[in-house]
Amino acid sequence: MVDKHLSTQFDSELNSLSSRVMEMGGLVESQIRQAILAVSEFNGDIARQVMETEDRVNQMEVDIDRELSSVIARRQPTARDLRLLMAISKTTANLERVGDEARRIARMVQSILDKGGAARSLPASELRVAADLASAQLRKVLDAFARLDTAAAVAIMKGDDLLDKEFDGFVRKLITYMMEDPRTISSSLDLLFVAKAIERIGDHAKNIAEFIIYVVKGADVRHSSMENIESAIK
Repeated sequence: MVDKHLSTQFDSELNSLSSRVMEMGGLVESQIRQAILAVSEFNGDIARQVMETEDRVNQMEVDIDRELSSVIARRQPTARDLRLLMAISKTTANLERVGDEARRIARMVQSILDKGGAARSLPASELRVAADLASAQLRKVLDAFARLDTAAAVAIMKGDDLLDKEFDGFVRKLITYMMEDPRTISSSLDLLFVAKAIERIGDHAKNIAEFIIYVVKGADVRHSSMENIESAIK
């Protein structure tokens, strides 16, 4: 992932930080899978496990930030090295927020269970498509970050549109359920928050993809059109 430096110790520190990010990403991916399983099965035990994992995710972010601060203070990096360290910091922050979204999903599952069985008539299983897309986006962007692959980053950013469409379609379906049976309104709103959390996971993956382009090209492509982004990586 990193270019070779005269200081092999600096290389080792950068590689260590990159490995920690991948480790954190793997933990968050697992948290997402468990959260979606909790929704699919309306399983309170799994939901509680997801929420318990949140402490580990938060601690990893703190530890990585501490290590980052130490490297920056000692090495005083410039140019691409500094951009890489800044991107690592922002990536861990986004991974922590993905963990927050997984926890939010778990909390909604518990809320639904507390309200009884009305939610079982709702299309919760249809969230699986969006959840799989979001999980795949996160997995792909972590792989792209490890390789600093700008082409893969652009593909991930384009894929975010599919998640947005899945979210919009699910919202329309929930509205239909609520209109046909007002007793499902409360649980439908919980599922709406679940769907929004999944959509936000895709947004965080897109953010990380933007950081990859920033590291490699030094270009801030936030709020840029896809045409301009593709031009920036050439």
